[in-house]
Amino acid sequence: MFIGREQELNFFEDKYNAPGGQLVVLYGRRRIGKTELLQKFCESKPHVFYSCRELSDEKQLTAFSARILKAGSPAAKYLKAFGDWESAFKSALELPTDGKKKLLIIDEFPYMCKGDPAIPSILQILWDEDLKNQDVMIVLCGSAMSFIERKILSEKNPLYGRATGIYKMNELPFDDAIQFFPNYSDEDKILAYSILGGIPHYLRQFDPALPLRENIIKNVLTKGCTLYNEVEFLIRQELREPALYNTVIEAIALGNTRLNDIYMKTQLEKAKISVYLKNLIELHILAREFSVLSSGKEQATSTRGLYRITDNFFRFWFCFVSPNLSDLETGDTEGVYTYAVLPQMNDYASPIFETVCREFIRGKNRRGELPFRVARLGRWWGRLKKTVLTDTGKERTIAVDTEIDILASCAKSKNYILGECKFRNSEMDASHLEHLKEKSSVTKKGAVVKYALFSKSGFTKGLAEKASEDKNIKLFSLSDVVSG
Repeated sequence: MFIGREQELNFFEDKYNAPGGQLVVLYGRRRIGKTELLQKFCESKPHVFYSCRELSDEKQLTAFSARILKAGSPAAKYLKAFGDWESAFKSALELPTDGKKKLLIIDEFPYMCKGDPAIPSILQILWDEDLKNQDVMIVLCGSAMSFIERKILSEKNPLYGRATGIYKMNELPFDDAIQFFPNYSDEDKILAYSILGGIPHYLRQFDPALPLRENIIKNVLTKGCTLYNEVEFLIRQELREPALYNTVIEAIALGNTRLNDIYMKTQLEKAKISVYLKNLIELHILAREFSVLSSGKEQATSTRGLYRITDNFFRFWFCFVSPNLSDLETGDTEGVYTYAVLPQMNDYASPIFETVCREFIRGKNRRGELPFRVARLGRWWGRLKKTVLTDTGKERTIAVDTEIDILASCAKSKNYILGECKFRNSEMDASHLEHLKEKSSVTKKGAVVKYALFSKSGFTKGLAEKASEDKNIKLFSLSDVVSG
């Protein structure tokens, strides 16, 4: 079953239907579904789909030739293989397509270039001299993101400026990811997403017919299952010094999100840590996050910002699998789930729930369902002034570290939305609203502030009554968020 990717498919269809030659680059991290997307796009179209492997250049050319010749190239009458890459690529123009655009897809293109670094130059010459004027579409796909960005798309490289389309593929959004579990409760859909994220390969490991508990035990915690060694496999495949990368990711998973905190926890050199963080960000495993109202100057400072694990499964693995490997290796999956995973699931899922709620607001903004057009949306943290009473009964103003789960602001007016998200087993009450209102001093003077509260377990009668009396207060249940 193919789920989601409407935007991506529309992009490729538009390119396919556009006149003239099309050279499209598709790239993104492993497991994200690039090959499946291209296979779906190719359905009902005459095409050649070649998946590169780590072969010598000679064997790669032989395998590519076989694929082209089998697809109906006239050269098949007198050749078993092309003698060079130029001839092989040119032959794509001779494929029978019944008047439709000729379509050539090369999956894992970096493997082809590894065998012969001159291939981008060969393609560039062919494109400039002939292919760009033909009714042909060539798609170059790759998982080695740094290679694609540095060796294909960057300046001073042969194919720079030739691509008619460049698409960097991201993981599935929440709304699409939860379609893998249509019969799960709203709570379990949030929990499943908090474990697997939007990576199709991970989502398919869970059986939608099994309860969430059984899926976690059977498909994550059990030695030998696909996801048990997935994190270690991916890190070893993509990065050198996997042990040091594991140390950095684990430190962040344990709550050390500032650069200095990571340094104190790992005791690695700061210069090396910065390199490791940069590489993990390029792989979409980590992200560097700034408070939503931070300035460009602050974001340009290398020591500022917080590091967070954006890959939900990596975060789950480092929170629950890695610390319990000794028990899991001996088969104590029930014990690890019961005593390590289950008691912490609400706390673990809370930041992901906040992210889902922010995307909920973003979706409303996109559909024009908010009272104003949001220009900035994210999480806010910083210090706010607060008046407290001293032991002697006098008032004193102090600065307090504060966070706001959701802050949305309008570019042209002083309109704001402040939001609070709680993934807890208890109802949200009026005190949560009052605490959120106390944080409104972060907004500009004279601001019009609206409040949005999101709760897994609903709201008390008192809070519901306040919201019914005040149009500036909106309450959103778990079902509201999940249904979008």
